[in-house]
Amino acid sequence: MSAEAMPAAEPRPFVRNRTDGHVIECNGETAIIYAQTGPSINASDDYWTVGQLISIQVDNARIVGLIFKVDLPETRWVSGADQDVHVHVELVGQVNVGTNNQLTFASGVATYPHMGAIAHRIRATDLATIYTASLKNAVSIGHLSQNSSIPALISIESLITRHFAVLGSTGVGKSSAVSLLLRKIISQRPDLRVLILDPHNEFASAFPKHAISIDYNTFDLPYWLFRLEEFAEAVFRGRPVIAGEVDALRDLIPIAKDQFANSEQSISPSLLRKDRDYSSMTADTPAPYRIADLIKLIDDRIGQLEGKADRPVMKALKQRLQALVADPRYRFMFTAPTTMDTMRQIIGHIFRVPANDKPICVFQLAGLPSEVVNSVASVLCRMAFDLAVSSDGRLQTLVVCEEAHRYIPANPNAGFWPTRQAIARIAKEGRKYGVYLGVITQRPGELDSTILSQCSTVFAMRLGNERDQEIIRGAITGASQSTVGFLSSIANREAIAFGEAVPTPMRMVFETIPPEDLPAAHMTKNQELAKLGDQHLSLDVILMRMRQLNAAEGMTKDDPGMAFETPNTPPSPPKLQTPPDRIQWRSTEPKPQRPEPTQTTVEGFRANDLIRTFRNDKT
Repeated sequence: MSAEAMPAAEPRPFVRNRTDGHVIECNGETAIIYAQTGPSINASDDYWTVGQLISIQVDNARIVGLIFKVDLPETRWVSGADQDVHVHVELVGQVNVGTNNQLTFASGVATYPHMGAIAHRIRATDLATIYTASLKNAVSIGHLSQNSSIPALISIESLITRHFAVLGSTGVGKSSAVSLLLRKIISQRPDLRVLILDPHNEFASAFPKHAISIDYNTFDLPYWLFRLEEFAEAVFRGRPVIAGEVDALRDLIPIAKDQFANSEQSISPSLLRKDRDYSSMTADTPAPYRIADLIKLIDDRIGQLEGKADRPVMKALKQRLQALVADPRYRFMFTAPTTMDTMRQIIGHIFRVPANDKPICVFQLAGLPSEVVNSVASVLCRMAFDLAVSSDGRLQTLVVCEEAHRYIPANPNAGFWPTRQAIARIAKEGRKYGVYLGVITQRPGELDSTILSQCSTVFAMRLGNERDQEIIRGAITGASQSTVGFLSSIANREAIAFGEAVPTPMRMVFETIPPEDLPAAHMTKNQELAKLGDQHLSLDVILMRMRQLNAAEGMTKDDPGMAFETPNTPPSPPKLQTPPDRIQWRSTEPKPQRPEPTQTTVEGFRANDLIRTFRNDKT
């Protein structure tokens, strides 16, 4: 029985038989196709629907169009009868038929369709030609929304070297998409290091075999690695800085560094002259010094300013430094042995030199004081760029910024300027030296548009905010502007991908990731166990972790010179036991030792040469 003879009450069979439409209007960007739908049309009801690709026959080529609107010439619908419809399409390119029926796709339109040109749903072979075009290091990350049998391919090389962004509202699968992309990246580029700035502590569980995790308990980032602006941000705890105190730090920190260098020179002068040059020391040079020496220099300056107006400024600075050192939340800056230069171990651990089959470093920022998060992000991004330059591009790093609008907000007066500057430098110049950027945010409207524009590949997931959609519309160049209209209604795990890493903008669905490899899988598992009635909840463990985050802790006195007296400061509570994770990290990493005259080669270049070049660049 044919579809025309079937009773109207019975469901019509789901077929993909082709039906034709005809071009009745065309300009440089769009075309309107006249078509019919109804019971006498031997095709599925969804044949002419928004989001589908169609093709228009023109000579020996087929123009590809994206349906973005369907309406009726007359504003009424007659049930049970054939209807005339107008199909509005955006022209995105054309499929050319060469010799031996070889199909190639080209963006843009060489020959526009004429009136009456036949249009129909795109062929599967044409669809495959569009999205399986020649790409460098092409890998599949999912499938097309229109046809699940056709893989969604991206070029890994273009993705990382031209920077990328993943944008989408909360809960649409952004983090899962990022973890999938990173897995594909490290499988194609095992030489690449990946540094993830993770403010929610969720990515560690996504890479159990390929990543190390560094949190507030398991890392040391010495204060002397901070530049002056970054250190001042920590000293003033996010409050407005006082110019007089910052000027004093600018003058006294180089002196403290010089004193530390002179004390070491008496032990091994020839080696230190070879490894470091202190002749042009500044407050920004990443060289060790003792806080105790800095406090003593301030005391000396206070004695010289007896009765002068600057004396209260120096006393206030001294109190700020003493309070900073005594604050247990900042122990990651002051627990490392200050009498040793641990820069080699710290950089090797964070930036995976050697990688030891774990090229990803998940830097968990949750648990750090909010006042210092921006400074830490600034230090890490700046070091990633400087290391790439110092290694002549051999130490290549992908920096992934989750919740990037925190660090690079659209308002130039918001955020922390050194962090913005460090990330912007990667975005604008990083490709030359081998340091790349991945931006993830749920609020593209609050992100610095200049940095977002440097991301040449964008995966836009569901975005309901009109301002965010306008940002995406401005980022899409050429055809496929109408795809922005789908952003408010696409499903979870679905995205519109466009840019350098894809041959043409495509609506695609990401691959499904096993539950155990999803970001924050450990939290999800605990929540599911609680729903199922698991009552194994230890309040003592919860309180212990809260105390590790917030409670006072005795200061680590690795340096005898750190044991200075703090006037009018209550004594510190007993020191908490070092968490097992920190003990394990210190036992597996090389202990800080004075460098030997002959260093071993690490992955093709000398680690000490890298550090020396790094320091020379910063002096």
